[in-house]
Amino acid sequence: MEYPLPAAARQYVAEHLHDDPAQLALQARRYPSLPVPELVRQIQARQKARVKLPAWADNPDLIFPPALSVEQASSARTATFKADLVDGQRLADLTGGFGVDSSFFASRIPEVHYVERDPKLVAVVQYNLAQLGIGNVTCHAADALAFLKSSDEKFDWLYLDPARRSNADRKIYKLRDCEPDVVRLMPLLLHKSQRILLKTSPMLDIEQAILELKHVRRLWVVAVDNECKEVLYELGPEPAVDPERFAVNLLRNGDQQEFRLNRARETRAIARYAEPQQYLYEPNVAILKAGGFRSIGTAFEFLKLQQNSHLYTSDILRTDFPGRIFRIIATERYDGDALKAHLGPAARAHVTTRNFPDTVAEFRQRTGIREGGETYLFATTDLRGRLMVLVCEKL
Repeated sequence: MEYPLPAAARQYVAEHLHDDPAQLALQARRYPSLPVPELVRQIQARQKARVKLPAWADNPDLIFPPALSVEQASSARTATFKADLVDGQRLADLTGGFGVDSSFFASRIPEVHYVERDPKLVAVVQYNLAQLGIGNVTCHAADALAFLKSSDEKFDWLYLDPARRSNADRKIYKLRDCEPDVVRLMPLLLHKSQRILLKTSPMLDIEQAILELKHVRRLWVVAVDNECKEVLYELGPEPAVDPERFAVNLLRNGDQQEFRLNRARETRAIARYAEPQQYLYEPNVAILKAGGFRSIGTAFEFLKLQQNSHLYTSDILRTDFPGRIFRIIATERYDGDALKAHLGPAARAHVTTRNFPDTVAEFRQRTGIREGGETYLFATTDLRGRLMVLVCEKL
């Protein structure tokens, strides 16, 4: 594709930015002088970037690669978080992709090396960096191994986000199945840098990753608006015996929830149990992914509803809790009529099931309660093993 885009092509993208790409492709004959298939791909990629990279999606000067590269890229929020973890003078992003992480690292590190094996993607990123006014990133068309072997220099940080798609285009997440294989490359990585930041899929088991990597100093489980996005591992030549874990939830309003734990504190934590009290607390997904099933309750002096529910209660409101907080209006049996008495004629509520035999869909089918409204229902199990539904309002 020619870039910068000619004026007519830029106008086409701007006018159709919110239209259905499939319909635009069918109407290509209306614009014989324009490369409509390529422009439709630009529109499709920008639409995918609108949520995670709004400033880039709205920038008419940028060129976008195929939509898959945009899907695999970090969001602006997670890239900003990663950039705040690094320091020093020199960093190499060994799995450069769309260049999002490199561009954010460049705001903190004077010399950044972007490494990507796809030369077409390298050309796009090099062009985009110039449009963004980022001049301290050097682009390399090479894979991670070739770049490291060809460079005589050491780095303050190496960053890797291994590709998690197989040749059959199926999503994968085990370390040795990803490209590059970080476990195999570890000796060379540690020779080039004392600090390595590795991004993995949230599907990867943290305990297994610590065993395989062997060099984990600390790690971060990162969620955005209570949706787990990635797990970051800091690796080095001297690993921690029990790596510290940071459960981070980046909120829509720009705030950040954080809870710190490790296996030793989690093992020592003793949960106390009780029937539902005035308030209900649901830890954010980052805490649960990090394994904070007991220590979160101990830290806030909460009571747990049941061993496997991971829901907490108290009579004293703690507004600083890193998760969702509710006031319990009533405790009901698992009965549609009893629950609908709290919901009004619309019979709508938000439903969560925890340590409960039915899924949310099965719960709705059995009770006839539809999604929506201002009431929240938590279907769970009490201390005696009986099914119960907590009728709540969100605080």
